[in-house]
Amino acid sequence: MLRIAVPNKGSLSEPASAMLHEAGYRQRSNSKELVLVDPDNNVEFFFLRPRDIAVYVGSGRLDAGITGRDLLLDSGADAEEVLELGLARATFRWAAPVGRFSTVKELAGTRIASSYVGLVERYLAEQGVEAESVVKLDGAVETAIQLGVADVIADVVETGTTLRQAGLEIFGEPILESEAVLIRRTGSEPSREVEQLVRRLQGVLVARRYVMMDYDIRVERVEQAVALTPGLESPTVSPLHNEGWVAVRSMVPRRDAQRIMDDLWEIGARAILVTGIHACRL
Repeated sequence: MLRIAVPNKGSLSEPASAMLHEAGYRQRSNSKELVLVDPDNNVEFFFLRPRDIAVYVGSGRLDAGITGRDLLLDSGADAEEVLELGLARATFRWAAPVGRFSTVKELAGTRIASSYVGLVERYLAEQGVEAESVVKLDGAVETAIQLGVADVIADVVETGTTLRQAGLEIFGEPILESEAVLIRRTGSEPSREVEQLVRRLQGVLVARRYVMMDYDIRVERVEQAVALTPGLESPTVSPLHNEGWVAVRSMVPRRDAQRIMDDLWEIGARAILVTGIHACRL
């Protein structure tokens, strides 16, 4: 039986469970459930603290798990990414009092506060910078400098508004671009069950990013139309009962669907329909 770790709470919990549900796996109806067996798919789900998932997967106790790239790297666990899931995207940046620092090289000998000590220490080591200390704080770290605990902070940054309100500014290159990822133990032998999980999740990702577009077009305009809707491999073109017309079906990016419909209309396409994709295999 395949054993998979899923975040029990936090910003990643519901999106991860929703993605697994779309992939055809049974998911819990009660947030108090910590273990769930899906007999139809021969899978057992364990709902764990997001920070603990990489540790369990890296130890080999679980076959796979969904967690953040930031938490994976921060844990130092013997686990690796298998698939990016496009959920819970976050950017980790440096922040300090305005004008105090401009590059990461200037952080040598400073005190740094962060909720992600492992991640920060790893990044500093890669940059060849030795800080005086990296202080671990849980939760918001914006006040660490004001309270004299640190000279610099490293934290997730969205708009930067909270930092500016604390008299801080962002500097240097991002420490990390994070998002939800599917992980497994480093170097583990590929299994049919994990490969099936990956295919299903990939199908969900494609279904979320693309829609199916159907339309009718004059034969002499097919090349123009196909240039607008090339599909993932090639569109399907079928003759219609009315001579000189064909029907075209193609997958197009969801975010571009309205613009593509406008462009198709301009070159003479008619009966343009867009439908959602619930699942696929490529």
